[in-house]
Amino acid sequence: MAESHAADGNLEGISDYKGPAGGWGALGAVARTVREQMKASPDTRALLQMNQPDGFDCPGCAWPDPKHTSSFEFCENGAKAVTWEATVKRVDPEFFAKHTVSELWTWSDHRLEDAGRLTEPLRYDPETDHFVPISWDEAFARAGAVLRELDDPHACEFYCSGRASNEAAFLYQLFAREFGTNNFPDCSNMCHEATSVGLPKSIGVGKGTVTLEDFDLADAIFCIGHNPGTNHPRMLSTLAAASKRGVPIVVANPMRERGLERFKSPQHPTEMLSPNATPLASAYHQVRIGGDMAMLKGIMKLVVEADALDHAFIAEHTQGIEALKADLEATSWDWIETTSGLTRDAIETMAEVYMNAERVIVCYGMGITQHRHGTQNVQSIANLLLLRGNFGKPGAGICPLRGHSNVQGDRTVGITEIPTEQMLERLDATYGITSPREHGHNAVEALEAMRDGRSKALIGLGGNLAVAMPDPEACFAAVRKLDLSVNILTKFNRTCLLTAKETLVLPCLGRTELDEQATGAQFVTVEDSMSMVHASRGKLKSPGPLVRSEPAIVAGLAKAAMPRSLVDWDAMVADYDRIREGIEQVYPDFHDFNRRVREPGGFRLTIAPDNRVWNTPSGKAQFIAHPVEAAEGPRPLLLTTIRSHDQYNTTIYSLDDRYRGVTGRRDVIFANEVDLDMLGLAHGDVVDVTTRAGRALKGFTVVKHAIARGSLAAYYPEANCLVPLEDFDPVSGTPAYKSIPVEIVRAA
Repeated sequence: MAESHAADGNLEGISDYKGPAGGWGALGAVARTVREQMKASPDTRALLQMNQPDGFDCPGCAWPDPKHTSSFEFCENGAKAVTWEATVKRVDPEFFAKHTVSELWTWSDHRLEDAGRLTEPLRYDPETDHFVPISWDEAFARAGAVLRELDDPHACEFYCSGRASNEAAFLYQLFAREFGTNNFPDCSNMCHEATSVGLPKSIGVGKGTVTLEDFDLADAIFCIGHNPGTNHPRMLSTLAAASKRGVPIVVANPMRERGLERFKSPQHPTEMLSPNATPLASAYHQVRIGGDMAMLKGIMKLVVEADALDHAFIAEHTQGIEALKADLEATSWDWIETTSGLTRDAIETMAEVYMNAERVIVCYGMGITQHRHGTQNVQSIANLLLLRGNFGKPGAGICPLRGHSNVQGDRTVGITEIPTEQMLERLDATYGITSPREHGHNAVEALEAMRDGRSKALIGLGGNLAVAMPDPEACFAAVRKLDLSVNILTKFNRTCLLTAKETLVLPCLGRTELDEQATGAQFVTVEDSMSMVHASRGKLKSPGPLVRSEPAIVAGLAKAAMPRSLVDWDAMVADYDRIREGIEQVYPDFHDFNRRVREPGGFRLTIAPDNRVWNTPSGKAQFIAHPVEAAEGPRPLLLTTIRSHDQYNTTIYSLDDRYRGVTGRRDVIFANEVDLDMLGLAHGDVVDVTTRAGRALKGFTVVKHAIARGSLAAYYPEANCLVPLEDFDPVSGTPAYKSIPVEIVRAA
């Protein structure tokens, strides 16, 4: 099944995709999305400005650019993100006069966003069941009135999406903290929070430690729990370059994904004309869902038994090795093999690659983090790298693959529910405010507070919170109970339809668009997955004269909520350099911000482990052992949620999933053929997937696929209904989207 991932069997919308990742299929997809979204608009030139030194940063993934100075650096899914934002389609007052909220609720998520760009502020009118136009002054006044009437500032939740710039996010956190709360549910809570809270305990920083240049020097690359072909496609060029110079690329992933197998770069004409593609994975291990820590323990057990340790590094830079050794010795091979779904021989081949390489990079995605034990998974990867000193030397380190384009930057400039005292002291000194010291709500805690009536207001800086979260029935009801719901968006989505007592939709500029303020054209900044901070300058015309920038909208809300604010909001909106001056005051790593970010390529923030400096309480990197008790009884089927190839987070560009051979549908469950036989099911059967708590995904079609035994996969967010709000990693708070115990039966 390595070559053909989904078997056809004359099933409607299901076929075998035999091409490589990228290639002519990617070029065709770009052409279609440009034609469908931008028509004959001259703004198609925007694609040539993406990821350029004087252009805008891709609004899609956070994979870095080669020194941010390349001449032609975008991918298929980046092109989709741009055309989706720069579409010629509009949802104007005429659109909302035509369609009631009750009608729009019946539309699919794809159709809602595909309707086009928002053009002016809107308010929900419950008497007519329509969204109606409202002036900016009245919108701010209505929101401010509700916020001022709250009994407690902690009754407001400030959600932030990873598409927000550093400047918008910094103003947003300043607004919330002067208002009086650290409630910052954000998209990081749903993806890489295990990295943010787990890695600081291991190595003293909650970020990756590698640069793009490290991939040119690595002796081996391990890719665990991620799918670059869909989620960060520009990484494929980096992996292909490593493959061409003979670097082993070891993959561990439950599903066989074309973007980890072979690649043909659409940006290289000679490669496109060749019948061959670049092979990527030198070895592909289909670890069972939830079995990553068992696999990692197996590799570490073999490394320790072979005494292939960097003893000098361990002695000088680490603590906790004896506890880890004891845990590994106590871990049985029977548990490792049963839990991981891999044989000892397979794990031995992985260990051999690791031990034979002087410099190793381990990359991982949400297949590692979105589990009840996601933080333990992350710390286990750190343990593996520490064993052979794979930190603080070129070509080695840990590489968490962040999702949205500035989710890491938003966290860096203050979007966190658990701020440090040092950060709050600097913020207060800079602006003369008194920030709250209580920890705020993460995403799960925010929805629980709304559900229980403790939180009364929600402001969303981008995103589609209620759809992104698990347990949609509970989340939808929670938002509908609110006194105030404010959504700052480029496009209309389902969360907007969850109308509160006061519901406002405020249209903002996108990353591609020119941002003119009182002092002239502005630029914003973003931070990529490798801690590079660079400028982003939109060029395209606004979708309408009433659309405002995110910083301007945040400032307008702040002034309305706090008429006696101590912050000069207007001055910062007039000139974003002043926002960056504030960031520099609060975060010393941003020293000389305005000068350095104007240099080609920007600058990299300090990552202490690069210099073998460990900002942990002990001043050492920590081995952290995670003893595991073997579960009794048969292991249940575990289902993971996945994105389709025509999807980014909750945004669904189309109903196709090219690399998995799915066209025009999303109602499928991917399953292993042997498991289907054992369950008495066949490819194409209509099935119900249920949990022990009675949650169900009904009437889906089962498709045999190259997926690990004991594992199932279904699309996100459709399968979110299977995850209760209370099912999350207790350390990071990240919902367990990737390991849902289920049963599957033929539908009645």
